[in-house]
Amino acid sequence: MLTINFSPFPNLETERLLLRRVDATDIKEILALRSNPETMKYIPRPLLQSDEEALEHIAMIDTKIRANEGINWAITLKNNPKLIGIIGHYRIKPENYRAELGYMLLPEYHGKGIVSEAVEKAVNYGFQVMKLHSIEAIIDPENNASAKVLEKNGFVKEAHLKEYEFFEGRFLDTVIYSILNKD
Repeated sequence: MLTINFSPFPNLETERLLLRRVDATDIKEILALRSNPETMKYIPRPLLQSDEEALEHIAMIDTKIRANEGINWAITLKNNPKLIGIIGHYRIKPENYRAELGYMLLPEYHGKGIVSEAVEKAVNYGFQVMKLHSIEAIIDPENNASAKVLEKNGFVKEAHLKEYEFFEGRFLDTVIYSILNKD
């Protein structure tokens, strides 16, 4: 069985980005991300309403990191510590050497290749450090931008699940992408 340890917390760097730990100073940005109907359009979760809820979200992220159950990074530009997005490995299944990758970015940073750069780094971390065998990403079938990012990073469409999730009174389709560790 896979052993996962996020201590000490691994900051990751790419050409343009620093992926660092989310902390309480990120409250306004977390609220901006998770209260925005545009950024949450394809994420079937309730919108955050307040600073308190944003702090609870940050605390939940921290709890998962401490328990080695999941890891989230704040996506920041190297020259600016402000959180512009978030990326992480969720629902890690150590017995299957598999995790789910998720990410979101403030709308003003869309279309600049930032998510793709962060995905590449997070996937490398998942395979090389966490020793995962496969990584999945679960997206809304209408989220074409996310599908493009995943395909660009070597993910393949694995399944289209019909009316798989029930959210706010309706059933939603889900698409699963995945990538296998070829090493």
